[in-house]
Amino acid sequence: MKIAKEIVIRELKEWAQSIAVALVLTLIIRTYVIQAFKIPSGSMRPTLIEGDKLFVNKYLYRFEPPKRGDIIVFRYPKDLKKDFIKRLVAFEGETVEIRDGKIYVDGKKLDSPETFGKFYYYNHDPYGNPDEKIKVPQGAFFVLGDNSANSQDSRFWGFVPKKNMVGKAIFRWWPLNKLGTLK
Repeated sequence: MKIAKEIVIRELKEWAQSIAVALVLTLIIRTYVIQAFKIPSGSMRPTLIEGDKLFVNKYLYRFEPPKRGDIIVFRYPKDLKKDFIKRLVAFEGETVEIRDGKIYVDGKKLDSPETFGKFYYYNHDPYGNPDEKIKVPQGAFFVLGDNSANSQDSRFWGFVPKKNMVGKAIFRWWPLNKLGTLK
């Protein structure tokens, strides 16, 4: 009886240790490496649809700078408890203009990546008036949703501070028929 009790106790300790290690690893990975996100709105249609689930790489930008056109997740500047997802358009010091449905950065029309050339972008107050050039301040980004008509983005609330960056959306894992890397 005593031997059986010792075996059970030893087995429970092993299970508890394994579970504790798994929890610690999960917390570390989720905090610093990769995190799952669910798309809550249609602001990135047709690229991302409500209910799509993605993985966001949280460490990539520690080793390489973000690129124009990256789909990024960031803490919403007006409420840091909310995460938003948008496409990165312009960097600090650059000038953005939305004219005739196209985006211009420092006077050059964006066609690359091709996403910028295939969507129509609408102007909006206060950071996207027609014929207005907006300079991105130091330490910030200008972001837009692909579904410009239905996206709360930098045109509405301004710029994303670099410190609010969470990471780059890299992989859609749901729905299964759209499984794959994001471009």
